[in-house]
Amino acid sequence: MTDHIAVKGIEVFAHHGVYEHEKTEGQLFSIDVELEVDLAPASQSDDLADTVDYGRLAERIHERVATEQWNLIETVAHRVADLVLEDSRVHGVTVTIHKPQAPISVPFRDVAVTVRRTR
Repeated sequence: MTDHIAVKGIEVFAHHGVYEHEKTEGQLFSIDVELEVDLAPASQSDDLADTVDYGRLAERIHERVATEQWNLIETVAHRVADLVLEDSRVHGVTVTIHKPQAPISVPFRDVAVTVRRTR
C-alpha cells in the first residue's frame, strides 16, 4: 500500500509509567500515527465517508491515552495501534509514542517507542 495518512504530534497529558510519581503526577506524551489506506475511493468521490476521518481518529486516540493507564509506553503504542486497526479500511499502521519527560537521570531530548502493525 503506497497511500498514507499521517497525524503527528497528538499531545496528551496522561498517567503512564512504572513509577508511582508518573501515575499520580502525570506527564505530557506525544503520539504520531501513520496509516496505510487506499485513498483512491475518497479521491474519486471527494467524500469524507470514503476515507478515515483523521480528526475523529485523533480525538479517539487522545481519549484512550488520556483516560486509560499503563506502565509501559510499549503498551500505549500497541493499544493505539489496535484502536486504529478497528477501522477495516486501514491496512497497516505505524505508531510512535514520545515520552520527553521520562525519568532518566542524564540529559536527553526524547524517548520514543515505535510499533508497526498490519492486518
